[in-house]
Amino acid sequence: MAQKKEIQLIKDDPWLSPYQEDISQRMKFFRERLEEIGNLSGSLIEFADGHHYFGLNYDKKEKGWWYREWAPAADGLSLIGDFNGWNAERHPLTQDENGVWGIFIADDSEYPMTTPSLVKVKVQNGLADRDRLPAYIQSAIQDPKSYDFSGEVSPVSKYKWKDAKFKLDVKNPMIYECHVGMAQEKEGVGTFREFADLILPRIAKQGYNCIQVMAIQEHPYYGSFGYHVSNFFAPSSRFGTPDDLRYLVDQAHQKGIAVIMDAVYSHAVKNIAEGLNDFDGSDNQYFHKGGRGYHTGWDSKLFDYSRTEVLQFLLSNIRYWLEEFHFDGFRFDGVTSMLYHHHGEGVGFDHYDKYFKEGVDWDAICFLQLANELIHKIKPNGISIAEDMSGMPGMCRPISEGGIGFDYRLGMGLPDYWIKLLKHSSDENWSMNELWDVMANRRYKEKTIAYAESHDQALVGDKSLAFWLMDKEMYWHMSKDDKDLVVERGIALHKMIRLITASLGGEGYLNFIGNEFGHPEWVDFPREGNDWSYKYARRQWSLVDNEDLKYQWLNDFDRAMLSILAENDILSALTANQLNMDESNKVIIFERNHLIFVFNFHPENSVPDYKFHIPKNGNYQVILSSDDPVFGGHDRIDTSITYQASTYEHGHQLAVYTPSRTAMVLKRV
Repeated sequence: MAQKKEIQLIKDDPWLSPYQEDISQRMKFFRERLEEIGNLSGSLIEFADGHHYFGLNYDKKEKGWWYREWAPAADGLSLIGDFNGWNAERHPLTQDENGVWGIFIADDSEYPMTTPSLVKVKVQNGLADRDRLPAYIQSAIQDPKSYDFSGEVSPVSKYKWKDAKFKLDVKNPMIYECHVGMAQEKEGVGTFREFADLILPRIAKQGYNCIQVMAIQEHPYYGSFGYHVSNFFAPSSRFGTPDDLRYLVDQAHQKGIAVIMDAVYSHAVKNIAEGLNDFDGSDNQYFHKGGRGYHTGWDSKLFDYSRTEVLQFLLSNIRYWLEEFHFDGFRFDGVTSMLYHHHGEGVGFDHYDKYFKEGVDWDAICFLQLANELIHKIKPNGISIAEDMSGMPGMCRPISEGGIGFDYRLGMGLPDYWIKLLKHSSDENWSMNELWDVMANRRYKEKTIAYAESHDQALVGDKSLAFWLMDKEMYWHMSKDDKDLVVERGIALHKMIRLITASLGGEGYLNFIGNEFGHPEWVDFPREGNDWSYKYARRQWSLVDNEDLKYQWLNDFDRAMLSILAENDILSALTANQLNMDESNKVIIFERNHLIFVFNFHPENSVPDYKFHIPKNGNYQVILSSDDPVFGGHDRIDTSITYQASTYEHGHQLAVYTPSRTAMVLKRV
């Protein structure tokens, strides 16, 4: 009997050996699904072309508009809109044997489709009929008075792209997480063009090479942060037109910045008027029927990934954003919820059984594999990031090796750790070994995006890292000539936390908009509970632009840090090599890609002539000091000194002065 070929994922982690059969079945399930898709459509890419068949598409040859809708349980569909006086009798659709309804509206017909035109589709099921938005609609407009959404049929875009010279090849991802609507200082909703013209130059100057844009897909409720999506193919009209979004992506590419979309394929808004819920009246079309189709924690609907038509809808959506808007990849939201029938709620992932046995949704895993396969077929250097807190083995390994195919996973434990530390531990009780373990512990060959804080930590009920460190003192003591001990501590630790997270915590780094300069307070979108205020749904750029305020120190340190990470290929390098751990002095020293990182977290102890082992002999220069006066430091580290290594019985060592609450980076010269 032939011996089974060992899977690479298991070779690299022998603890997975008992699950060889499970992982093999997962790989087989994917291959069979991919083969089915190939037999149906020719290839995965052709299968993911649903948006050119379904929805409203103009046919130049036939001179008219096709409208098609998958609604197998419906008894009748009629397209209504401005173009036909909202009369359901004028454009009824006919159904084929696959449950697809369709109609062709010729340009020379009695009621031709005009553009732009507001449209809906009247869906009949039994005695009930509902006016719905077409599932594949590419623009949805909200009436400012009634707040009702309608689909919009627009002329075919004639946008002329200017990003031909942009080459997508991000080896050291430094990601700027952002939300277009809250990116301006005004109390209101920002636009795609405002972001492109006013915010992108700041991001480029700072040194970020990717932006991760939230809330792109249309969502009825602004306060959902874009996570309750209604119209998956429609850029949110509250920020501008589809061409305005193209302009934003184009401008980013011209600045050398890749654009990642925060994509929501884990759930959808439950609203019937705007979204997909109960579209054909069956309660089992795009979503699972009954309780399995409802997420109690999110109050939203859950996709049925086993259905071919649902797979085509979601995979076509991925292709649509990559091709129509030149996005460079996706951050997949809510992956943990997708992976398991229990959605990760109340489950501790303390045993490998939890990843491969009961409760795992194989159809969802297969969708994620297909999605990653598609992304990298369309854009070989495309970026896919999984938001998974469960730690699923193989999440960021190639499918051929037994993985799910993502490029990166978010290091979700890192920001949680920092908040826990700041909330519950005094500075002198911080454990250096625990800190190292949290930052450095990740699965072999699986890349992580490290971050100290994202939008999650800034939402109302929580607050930014800077506000955890300095709180109300930020209101009174942020002038550069104001000496305040709370603020001094906060600024020192803010720099150190971000540097050690970026340099030790992963193979990529992420920052949420404004937090690079220590944005105060929190994020709270307009809602009834705050009298629909935009006060906390904006970014106060005037703080960092004011040369008299300390925010500039943090901003300048962030820029210097990113420059060093990029110039020395730190993020794409092998993981850090621990050189020194000192609990009594709260010192951590490590080497990564030939740079030496020295951190002294002690609130008081400054240690002269601090000796530690180094891997290579030679002379070393300080290339970054958090204590530099230009970053609000006390100038206790002399950056002009060249440190000469000495030989001792175990190899080579350096001796440096390491002041309290400082970090420095040394490079061999």
